Amino acid sequence: MSKKRDFIRDIIAEDLASGKHETTITRFPPEPNGYLHLGHARAICLNFGLAQENAASGARCHLRFDDTNPAKEESEYVESIKRDVAWLGFEWGEHLYFASDYFEFFYDCAVHLIKEGKAYVDEQTLEQMRTNRGSVTEPGMPSPFRERSVEENLALFADMREGKFADGTAVLRAKIDMAAPNMNMRDPVLYRVMNAPHHNTGDKWKIYPMYDFAHPLEDAKEHITHSLCTLEFEDHRPLYNWVVENCPVPAQPRQIEFSRLNFTYTVMSKRKFIELVNEGIVDGWDDPRMPTISGARRRGIPAQAIREVCEITGITKQVGVTDIALLEFETRKILNKEVNRRMVVMDPLKVVLVNYDADRSETVKVPNNPEDESAGERDVALGRELWIERADFELEPHKKYHRLKPDGAVRLRGGYIIKHVGHELNEAGEVTEVHCEYLEGTIGQNAPEGVVCKAAIHWVSAAHAQEAEVRLYDRLFTAENPDAAEDGFKSVLNPNSLEVVTGVQVEAALADMEPGERCQFERVGYFVADSEEYVAGEKLVFNRTVALRDSWGGGK
Repeated sequence: MSKKRDFIRDIIAEDLASGKHETTITRFPPEPNGYLHLGHARAICLNFGLAQENAASGARCHLRFDDTNPAKEESEYVESIKRDVAWLGFEWGEHLYFASDYFEFFYDCAVHLIKEGKAYVDEQTLEQMRTNRGSVTEPGMPSPFRERSVEENLALFADMREGKFADGTAVLRAKIDMAAPNMNMRDPVLYRVMNAPHHNTGDKWKIYPMYDFAHPLEDAKEHITHSLCTLEFEDHRPLYNWVVENCPVPAQPRQIEFSRLNFTYTVMSKRKFIELVNEGIVDGWDDPRMPTISGARRRGIPAQAIREVCEITGITKQVGVTDIALLEFETRKILNKEVNRRMVVMDPLKVVLVNYDADRSETVKVPNNPEDESAGERDVALGRELWIERADFELEPHKKYHRLKPDGAVRLRGGYIIKHVGHELNEAGEVTEVHCEYLEGTIGQNAPEGVVCKAAIHWVSAAHAQEAEVRLYDRLFTAENPDAAEDGFKSVLNPNSLEVVTGVQVEAALADMEPGERCQFERVGYFVADSEEYVAGEKLVFNRTVALRDSWGGGK
């Protein structure tokens, strides 16, 4: 699929054509304070995609961790982010960076601002600074510490670095304009005291830069040409430019904003994800119901489906919400072509072929994927006793019911036509066993004269079946916009987002899959061998990726 043109690609094309830049250098700069969610996919595909598209000119994309807040960051998140970006199909090669690699550089830039009279140490409390900041209609009040001398500020900033201040007792602020219409320009905080160990630098630092100070310096340090951010950073662009223009940096990157990717029936907040995880509402960040990239992978959603959605929705400045059904549609479209079919009986009912010898068994040929002839066929064992879906036999069927019924016939997928001759009931009147006769010579052949057979059903040989646990995952929320719920996003959690089905009977081929391998359960949906708990030949656990059809809205 060719890339759509958009305003960012137009800007880059113009910059390359005019000679402003010889190549394109972008970056994907996540903060390692949680797992990546689906909303990050657009930024990942855009930044790394641009590098791929302009590879002939030496373009590249950096993976950089904005690890400037040790209170919320962990190495676990760093590793998960690297896995997710690689799984989506992108490479950063040698260009893996951490903001913490530049801490000394940030400090030197801050000292430069102090020497230029453009930064000062403020000892107001957080509440005092908030009060004195003003409002959108009222200018802010200058700090009483704003006019300290350069020498005093340098000494105090050095004391901050050496740990002589307690958390929250001092900050370094830029001296810009307390009456600026843009609140971000009212002497923003550049550094705060934080006596916390860092996952990368240990206990070396007692002060850490704010994101709005560190980010433009990182971009400049790495010679980023186009710093692509989502729209919430648009009001921060003047500060980004101020930092680049007033610090001794080796390059002048340009910040450009675009709209983030949002989906219906999801939340896109790490804070809310942490609540779901910590309160045990989900089973970790990679729970298949979570709208994280790790969760999507564990659920069996192909990386290609996520990339396709990013391509279809494009890059704009228009804020919008994408129907999650689009991702589900792309997932079905890809899996329908690519994955093998397997026979699985979710709600087993025993069928006995009364005219089939008990010590006899044979194999029948079943296509692996009718959409792909090259996938070939597989041998499936057949014996006297079979499992079929309970819903595939009805004692009192309606007129249009064409599956197995009293005195009726049905075809076994890839096998014989079988005809009902009897059944057994328990005391509650429920069918416990169905007795049938198989019709010799009907494999691959039409029904003999006098036998009506209008449907084929899937089945599993009881003697060869493997037992599995199947997890039927659905959307985590019942509301299209959980964030707008009157009683909070957790009030619209879907109580049926997970159904665990045990005692499922599956054909033998499903006992020897790789964790993460996908297939279609015939007539049921698309499933994946769980990456955490599936153990070939021992513990078979499958997660539903999507049903065969949309069960929400119009496809119901």
